[in-house]
Amino acid sequence: MKKLVAEFIGTCVLVVCGCGTAMLVGCDAVNGGGYILTALAFGLTIVAMAYSIGNISGCHVNPAVSLGVLMTGGMKVDEFIKYVVAQCLGALAGSAVLAAIFGLGGVTDATGGFGSNGLGGVSGSAVAGLLVEVVLTFVFVIAILGVTSKKANHGSFAGLVIGLSLVLVHILGIGLTGTSVNPARSLGPAIVAAITGNTAPIACVWVFIVGPFAGAALAAVTYKFLAAEK
Repeated sequence: MKKLVAEFIGTCVLVVCGCGTAMLVGCDAVNGGGYILTALAFGLTIVAMAYSIGNISGCHVNPAVSLGVLMTGGMKVDEFIKYVVAQCLGALAGSAVLAAIFGLGGVTDATGGFGSNGLGGVSGSAVAGLLVEVVLTFVFVIAILGVTSKKANHGSFAGLVIGLSLVLVHILGIGLTGTSVNPARSLGPAIVAAITGNTAPIACVWVFIVGPFAGAALAAVTYKFLAAEK
């Protein structure tokens, strides 16, 4: 139960800090400032959570990461399902917190949808969006599997590496899809956006569920192959 609570809290904080920053400063690649701030917000949140709940739940805070861990033998199926439920509930809670903060404070949402993901940067192409998310999630998850493996022995630096890896994929992906690499992070804001009247994010949210899961599965298979002694 403590692991699930930790995953709930971690995912909630990720959405509040990451998506909240995107809502506040925007993600305009032309101006650049909001773009970089959003990338840093997501990455630094992971660093903070890794060093606070990492020793409790592993700080997955991402169903795609949990899938990678499952496929490489780090957890069982029933635990994986519980993690995903806790993560999705955490993302919903985080989105609700943002709705309350921005609604009560009268602050403009620069993203128009609680920091939810979209296909505007790839001209509405679901295929291109899928490809972006598969590639970005592959990079992110294989980095996690490598740095957290017993052979890596990176110890206390793992959280920093993972956070910086998330910054990396955001720098490329924000201008394309907003960067999901995390089905829970996409689902929570999309649902809250739909409740408040913006149904655009929920219409394409499947891309940000299928893409990250596919990328994570590919990363797990690739890492197992590369790390195998035979």
